[in-house]
Amino acid sequence: MIYRKQWILIVIGLVLLLAYGGHSLLQNPKPNTQPVRQQKVSRQSARPCSAKICVDVKGAVSRPGVYYLPKSSRVKEAVDAAGGAKPEADMKRVNLAKQLQDSQVVYIPTPGEQLPAGTGGGAMTTGSNGSDSSKEKINLNSASKADLQKIDGVGDKKADKIIEYRQQHGQFKSVDELKNISGFGEKTVAKMKDQLAV
Repeated sequence: MIYRKQWILIVIGLVLLLAYGGHSLLQNPKPNTQPVRQQKVSRQSARPCSAKICVDVKGAVSRPGVYYLPKSSRVKEAVDAAGGAKPEADMKRVNLAKQLQDSQVVYIPTPGEQLPAGTGGGAMTTGSNGSDSSKEKINLNSASKADLQKIDGVGDKKADKIIEYRQQHGQFKSVDELKNISGFGEKTVAKMKDQLAV
């Protein structure tokens, strides 16, 4: 009888012990590390991306349209983003190395096609009213020294002055800003206006 009572007490003790252990597990569940991982991911995704520019790619490309590209992109990146040039594109007339600017139009021509005004070798900046003159214009903000020397009345020294002014004061807001440069009077600028764009 004594042994039987002891056995019953042992069984009751084990049941109580198991019940207490289960209760403890329910009260203190294992911490879930999943939310922590989710927080880390959300912080990473919230990091600001590098600055972008917006360009409009037109002409003989597979997917013409508006594309957002990194600030330092060249015409080649814009053409690649638009699915590449079509087989009929006249790439000899396109300067793929030219650096892009925000709100720029990149136009890829076909052989014999007249380039829209201000294309400058595949990179065209359209005026705010969306119209272009029939004559190709040189963009004061993106033209190289060689391009600037194509302007009537601009030689080696004047081209250097334009580039120096651009580096010191930033981009030209209007062609009339040329008057601020020594050697460019009102009459000279008036003669050049139809050849220039900003």
